[in-house]
Amino acid sequence: MKTIGLIGGMSWESTAEYYRIINQVVKERLGGHHSAKLVMYSVDFDDIEALQHRDEWEDLTRLMVEAARRVERGGADFLLICTNTMHKMAGEVEESVGIPLLHIADAAADAIKAKGLRKVGLLGTRFTMEWDFYTGRLHDEHGIEVLVPGEEDRGAVHAVIYDELCHGIVNDDSRKLFERIIEDLASEGAQGIVLGCTEIPLLIKQEDFEVPIFDTTEIHALAAVDYALK
Repeated sequence: MKTIGLIGGMSWESTAEYYRIINQVVKERLGGHHSAKLVMYSVDFDDIEALQHRDEWEDLTRLMVEAARRVERGGADFLLICTNTMHKMAGEVEESVGIPLLHIADAAADAIKAKGLRKVGLLGTRFTMEWDFYTGRLHDEHGIEVLVPGEEDRGAVHAVIYDELCHGIVNDDSRKLFERIIEDLASEGAQGIVLGCTEIPLLIKQEDFEVPIFDTTEIHALAAVDYALK
């Protein structure tokens, strides 16, 4: 079994899901008392959030590079960044270490293509929905067309993520908002919906929708298990 490396804490609520899913699936696959071999460095999300909203991405890149090096020094055989937004600097992080990085958008793309879909809606932070590092990777490297909500809805989704979900707050009114936005994206032709923020699965579940829902937290965690055990 390879040792999984995680950069977490963005937020810790979603990182806890990574830890739970990875260990649960390792136990299911190997049986007995097995659990995952894992190294995690968890950042202080208050620092990350403040730098994000001040557009200080060079400082954020330095923080992520240092976190990746800490994880590598801890003995990890490969690396995951446990958040969609911070894949903005995935290239710099991967270049800074000697171990592979499992990119969350690639894992999501594999799951989308496994269902034979080519057009999806994307929910996430403004950074993830509006910048090219995520939507561009899905389109350019995987041939997947991506739809995002309109400007007002993007702002509403972003606010729910930072003001509620990152604090562990699950609000019924916010769930209804997300459900309406998902229905709008489906009506525009989205064949599936990518939950492109690792906190959104705290709010949205597949059983509430007919359209396929791609939970990037679970997808990424399962990709880590596959890589660790192959």
